[in-house]
Amino acid sequence: MAGEGHKQEPTVTMSGERVNRLPAGVSIRPLTTHVDDRGWLLELFNPRWGWHPDPLVHAYITTIRPGVIKGWGRHARTEDRYAIVFGEALTVLYDDRVESPTRGLVAEVPMSEYHRCLMNIPAEVWHATANVGSKDVLIVNFKTEPYDSADPDKFTLPLDTDRIPYRFRGA
Repeated sequence: MAGEGHKQEPTVTMSGERVNRLPAGVSIRPLTTHVDDRGWLLELFNPRWGWHPDPLVHAYITTIRPGVIKGWGRHARTEDRYAIVFGEALTVLYDDRVESPTRGLVAEVPMSEYHRCLMNIPAEVWHATANVGSKDVLIVNFKTEPYDSADPDKFTLPLDTDRIPYRFRGA
């Protein structure tokens, strides 16, 4: 009926998996938190999973304070592999790779301590991550190459750039 508003598209499957198209080369692997009476254990990366072909060569932790957005950034040759440990975040991906079958795609990927996951972001894909919760977000990044302080593989744009067709709420 006219005037009733915009009908929302499905966001999850019947089994509860998110329905969203991702840029080519992006993959997400759920992480399992094992809990017992002593506490919990979270396995972050295991090459036996066969999730990513590149070995573990460099890892670091980054935090994002509540209400803060980190990005836009991209890498020319390295991939980010994020594992969220604490907090609630929204990572937005923008694919402007010339040869990509998903060129022009913008994808939102929510990540949280309540549904932990490991996500890789291919080289040349722009990305920004916003803390959408009330406490610090803690992300472990398992880069595909070690950081090179003499020649950092990092390119940035301001959040309000016209090059990326996305605006974060409140930014």
